[in-house]
Formats: sequence, C-alpha cells, structure tokens
Amino acid sequence: MTDQRFKVAVMTGGHSFEVPPFRDLFAGLDGVDAYIQHLDDFCADAGRCRTWYDVACFYTMHKPGPTDDGPWYQGKRKSVLETLGRTPQGIFLLHHAILAFEDWDVWRQVSGLDAHSFRAYDHGERIGVHVADVGHPITAGLGDFEIVDETYTMADCDADSHVLLTTDHPKSMKTLAWTRQYHKARVFCLQLGHDGQAFANPSFRTLVQRGILWCAGHI
Repeated sequence: MTDQRFKVAVMTGGHSFEVPPFRDLFAGLDGVDAYIQHLDDFCADAGRCRTWYDVACFYTMHKPGPTDDGPWYQGKRKSVLETLGRTPQGIFLLHHAILAFEDWDVWRQVSGLDAHSFRAYDHGERIGVHVADVGHPITAGLGDFEIVDETYTMADCDADSHVLLTTDHPKSMKTLAWTRQYHKARVFCLQLGHDGQAFANPSFRTLVQRGILWCAGHI
C-alpha cells in the first residue's frame, strides 16, 4: 500500500470500450486517482489542469494523425500532444493506444512501434504471458500468467525499448509490454486490455497500477 496518491488523466476516444468495468478498474487501483476524460477534454484543458497530472494514460485510437484544425472545443490536439515529454509527466499507452496516429512520427517515437505493421486482431484469445524481466519494478514478483484478451498481429517494438512481457501465442505480437524514455518522460506500453474480462484479471490490474506508479517516478 502507498500513502501517496498519483493523479492520472485517463484519455479515451476513437474506439468503443466497456465503460463500467473500465471505470471500476481505475477506481480500484491503490495509490491512484484516475480522471477519465475524452482526449478533447485533455487537449482543450478548460480547467487549466493538464500539467497537474502525474501521468497521461492514453486509451485512445484516433487515426491517422492529430491536427489543430478541429472546432475550438476539441483543443489543439497536435500542438498539445507535441508537448509530451517536455516534462517528467509519465506516458502510459494502454491497449489500442499503441495503434493510434499511425501516420504520425511523434507517436511512433513515443510508442517505439510501427502501427502500419498491424495486420489483424482476434478477440477472446487465451494468452499465455511470460514475464521477460522479473527484476523490473513493474513486474517484480509477478509470475507468468494467463489472460483472455485481444491479440494483435503486428511487428514488435523497436530495439530502444525495454521488454517486460512476451507471449508465444501464434496470433499475437511477441512483445506485450515494454518501457521507453521519451525525452524527459517515462513511457509504459501495454498491449493487453480489451474488455471487462481482461480488466478483472489480477495480474493485469497489478501491471496497470505499477505501470502508473513507475511512469510517475514513484517505483
């Protein structure tokens, strides 16, 4: 347990999701205060609180790339997202967020992934997950586990990434979780997390909670 609480902007948009289980996932994380909002709310920043968050968690899948040409209430998406990494505010790309903005080089630098390599997805797959780095703060003490989730058939993250989780599932990319550094910000990418069944998995919940704390520089 941690007495300190970390503020997380959890951004959605561009892809549907199971709302109550998603809300319950973040509400149940120790040490985390999650503020679920659309990406437009984060970018418009009507309350001038965007820099107040310790971590920016993206559960978005907008394509092909952000622009500043939308209506005023969407904010300047491109300009705002280009500020990522200017401060130590952590960046967490969750599930389909690794596929967002496939034509934008900035997102590729953040994720360490070529979203154009994506070929297929499959729902409800039983995935055996291997902990590739048992000493990392996010995965320390976490054993190999099984989860029912969505797989992505695509290329893996680049060599500048630090791999935490892998799988040998024939329909999945090999790497399921990895960390990076993007300028001043820590980045955690987690491919898992399609629906309520995945959200309820204890190992998945541990990864999300620790991933947030690591992105915030706490562990």
